[in-house]
Amino acid sequence: MTSHFLMNFSRPAVYLLVAASVAGCAVSPTTGPEKDTIYRITVMHTNDHHGRFWKNSDGEYGMAARKTVIDSIRHEVAASGGYSLLLDGGDVNTGVPESDLQDAVPDFKGMNLLGYQAMAVGNHEFDKPLSVLKMQRDLAQFSMLSANIYERGERMFAPYQIFRLGGVRVGVMGLTTEDTYKMVSPDRVKDIEFRSVIAEAAKVVPELRRQADVVIAATHMGHYENGNHGTQAVGDVEMARAVDGIDLVVGGHTQNPACMKAENVLERAYVPGTACQPDRQNGTWIVQAHEWGKYVGRADFEYRNGDFKLVKYALIPINLKKLVLTADGKTTLVPYTHEITEDQAMLALLSPYQAYGQLKLGMKIGVTDARIEGDRAVIRAQPAAMGVLIGRATMEKTRADFAVVNAGSVRDSLPAGDITYKDILKVHPFGNTVVTVDLNGAQVMDYLNALAQMTAGSGAFPQFAGIKLVITAGAVTSARLKNEPLEAAKTYRMAVNKFQAIGGDGYPQLTSQPSFVDSGFVDADVLRAFITANSPLKAADFEPGDAVVRR
Repeated sequence: MTSHFLMNFSRPAVYLLVAASVAGCAVSPTTGPEKDTIYRITVMHTNDHHGRFWKNSDGEYGMAARKTVIDSIRHEVAASGGYSLLLDGGDVNTGVPESDLQDAVPDFKGMNLLGYQAMAVGNHEFDKPLSVLKMQRDLAQFSMLSANIYERGERMFAPYQIFRLGGVRVGVMGLTTEDTYKMVSPDRVKDIEFRSVIAEAAKVVPELRRQADVVIAATHMGHYENGNHGTQAVGDVEMARAVDGIDLVVGGHTQNPACMKAENVLERAYVPGTACQPDRQNGTWIVQAHEWGKYVGRADFEYRNGDFKLVKYALIPINLKKLVLTADGKTTLVPYTHEITEDQAMLALLSPYQAYGQLKLGMKIGVTDARIEGDRAVIRAQPAAMGVLIGRATMEKTRADFAVVNAGSVRDSLPAGDITYKDILKVHPFGNTVVTVDLNGAQVMDYLNALAQMTAGSGAFPQFAGIKLVITAGAVTSARLKNEPLEAAKTYRMAVNKFQAIGGDGYPQLTSQPSFVDSGFVDADVLRAFITANSPLKAADFEPGDAVVRR
């Protein structure tokens, strides 16, 4: 049963049909695997695609090379008498302008051609209006699953689907991070609940166990080392420890290879093409394939008499490259493993979308003398130049005294040299508007102290412009604007994006403040105008230096 079929019915009718499909018509609960027979089952997986339907400028990843790998695995598995399943851990949307401008249509069409069978619903599936999500759901020829998303008290998506792989019935359940409500604009999810993943899994797994021989959770919750999730919602490790009966978790959201150095110790320096030991918690294997289609995860299992045994696991790099020194002392990029040819059918499907996107996005709008740092790993952990640049652009546009930028709203760096509109949209893909609020010094200090609690590594991590801070043990001990100490009775104008202002990423809500103003200026347009007006940019002018000191 396809998503398109489900969307044509009212929700109560939908779930009667889903139940009939998974428990009656598609898979008979009275039949199962034969005793003492070995069934070979290969689960392939990806996650956090984020619009990367096309390879990057270095020829890495892309759906065309991914299809070559997946087709090869399917052929190999089938030739040996095995069965395969292709799953995704969610977040198809948001990240590359060519995709964002086209509502990820090329990405979903590419997933159809790749033959995906199910995916978890990710938080970024809610970045655009629900009408776009409905369109994508109609377009998908595979199931979008989530057991814990409820709309007006009813599940918004099918909670699971059961697949027959030979005689083995494999139940795939979907789960979505509870943090989604604070990671997307609240007006997108005002009638939607993201309920406890542990509570929902505890209800669904026993139901699945009565119908399936193997239970897999396709999740978009995150893999946190030893379950240490900080201020983020619980992830795969915590759920696996709390809920018995899950054989495998195919995860996403934290965008890291879930390869373990030792028990409960993550290998943070994983090298493409080397061995990857997946995590295991409470008898549950947990896998995650980094991001962007950089890898296809491959888990080879054997099922016999109720035992689902992992035989082999690998992350297959999709044309990932490394710098090597040549004989003449220069450097060049070479694949970590071997060059994967691109599938011609996929190229034929996607080329018109790539060409259209390039046409729209190739316009030069400015220039910078050096890279302006906005990489995810940097901007979510420490002050970064891109945070300063964005902050200054919003300050200038709104005449604010200082600005705060949540790191999660910044999705890329700016390269040295010419800057195009495409580069701007890679930094700002969400279309947030800039808002201002006038607060007295005491209110500003309360706000800053709330931000000082934000965990490094999360999208909530704050970037600042126009203000100098000393943060000691999670509290602001010094705040200065224009080289003057913050005064409790003085009024200051602060600029943030609307996502922060309405409480996104756990920020204090500002919309009820009498001075709240939504400027209507879109963040990408504000940044573009600032860069155009101030080009050529000197990257050194935006280095944060010692503006924010954490002790």
